[in-house]
Amino acid sequence: MSMLDQLDEILAFLPCATPDAWLEEALHQQDILLIDHANCEKKAAATAMSLLYKFSEHTELLRKMSHLAREELLHFEQVVNLLAERRIRYIHLGASRYAGGLRDQLRKDARGQLIDTLIVGAFVEARSCERFARLAPLLDPVLARFYRGLLRSEARHFQDYLSLAQLYSKEDIAPHVQRIRAVEEQLITSEDPVFRFHSGVPPGEISQRSSQDA
Repeated sequence: MSMLDQLDEILAFLPCATPDAWLEEALHQQDILLIDHANCEKKAAATAMSLLYKFSEHTELLRKMSHLAREELLHFEQVVNLLAERRIRYIHLGASRYAGGLRDQLRKDARGQLIDTLIVGAFVEARSCERFARLAPLLDPVLARFYRGLLRSEARHFQDYLSLAQLYSKEDIAPHVQRIRAVEEQLITSEDPVFRFHSGVPPGEISQRSSQDA
């Protein structure tokens, strides 16, 4: 499958495109964008490692998550290097509402929790891929090239999470994908007071747009 085909698949999976207002804010807050990007890569590796420990009886999951964790840590290292090159200090940032809002949708039983965790992982990777693709044409050549270089691995991570969810589910995962998709759309399109890599619309943008449309 070509990269364009993978992007088309991701765009079809996501409930909406990233709002232009978020892209504009990202250009104004590139330091925070990069710092939180590093945090996202580190958290993605931690999520994969957590799945390795929690569901060690699933061979295919072990294989794919070990590979994913290595890639995410490599990406973390690459972003940390970019921060150093740009003299941006890697500081602590509070988490965005995005991942927590998606995790709130996890079912409580062990199998349901596994399937929903994998579906959430697919949404996180898909949204990351979509934002890399939207941001790349707007950034300086070095950062644009780096973000384009991440597209293929992020697209593969999305596919891995989704295929594992269906592999370990005893039923069609489509209803659970739809349930989580609705929450993802709300998190992306509603007003969000904190700018992060996966945040929603910057404060004031929604009311401003409504006033202009009136």
